[in-house]
Amino acid sequence: MPTISLCMIVRDEESVLGRCLECVKNIADEIIVVDTGSKDKTKEIASLYTDKIYDFEWVDDFSAARNFSFSKAEMDYIMWLDADDVIDSENQKKLMELKSTLDPSADIIMMKYNVAFDDNGNPTFSYYRERLMKRSRHFLWKGAIHEVITPSGNIKYCDIEVLHKKLKVNDPNRNLRIFERLLNNGKVLDTRQKYYYARELYFHERYEDAIKTFKEFFDADDKWIENSINACLDLSRCYTKLDRINEALNSLFLSFKYDSPRAEICCEIGYIKMTEHKYREAIFWYELALKLKYPIQNGGFSSVDCYGYIPYMQLCVCYDKLGNLQKACEYNDKAGKIKPNDKNYLANKKYFRQQFEKSTK
Repeated sequence: MPTISLCMIVRDEESVLGRCLECVKNIADEIIVVDTGSKDKTKEIASLYTDKIYDFEWVDDFSAARNFSFSKAEMDYIMWLDADDVIDSENQKKLMELKSTLDPSADIIMMKYNVAFDDNGNPTFSYYRERLMKRSRHFLWKGAIHEVITPSGNIKYCDIEVLHKKLKVNDPNRNLRIFERLLNNGKVLDTRQKYYYARELYFHERYEDAIKTFKEFFDADDKWIENSINACLDLSRCYTKLDRINEALNSLFLSFKYDSPRAEICCEIGYIKMTEHKYREAIFWYELALKLKYPIQNGGFSSVDCYGYIPYMQLCVCYDKLGNLQKACEYNDKAGKIKPNDKNYLANKKYFRQQFEKSTK
């Protein structure tokens, strides 16, 4: 059976670190915790699970810290987790099974990363990440922010899910601050980093700067398809915030250049059409979203709700606006089958009951 080194970088994570390490203490053969400057009880908690705790001076570079943690690993494979990640009991069993059956020719194991959840804990936003790497391949992290290991060699996908369960909000300005410090020091961002810099500008409501940077990203020849599609979505939202609706739509249509339609794009077009009160056009795009299959292993960001719940709810609204209560109610019921405890579905159900009661009086 191959052995696993768990490598983590942490800072002031006393509220979540124990929860994370408890999930993997019986799976990892070695736990390495690299602390980048904690002032709380993070290292004290880590010491309950491992004696391999190292200090690393923070230099505004996540890759540097992660590569340092990897350099301390001695097992066959290296796994990484963030302190606010969780592996539930079902996925712990799957991980143990993977460990006992792992093909030694595998270089990288991709696992699903669930990073957003609805009120009932169901994942709403997921993507695949390189999670388990063969140590002998000497994989290195790249990128000061949104660091990544470029998958290569014999890559395997599995159905194991890691849950990103935050309990606190990190410094919202950290990533933008690091990006702009790099730029002020003369650093030239590569294509992937330019994409993430544009996203940070968008998140900070610097829409004109974000548009300019997204356009620079699109000019590059080495764009990843999934980043390109998501950039179309974010660029569209920048234009929408500036009330430049035609440009917003053109940005969404640009995504069709890179691949077949995605439900996320169709839902965004549908939303714009709804804001323009063009409900029949919106219906077309939401119905198209329902015909598309949820991408399983493309590595991109995926919103599971766009492949079912959101189109159903929006079709409910569109048909209600058009005066077709029967059709609207049918779509609300379909949304309810996905999320039976959803407050919007329940509110709609009450509303339609009242409307039907009025019509029978």
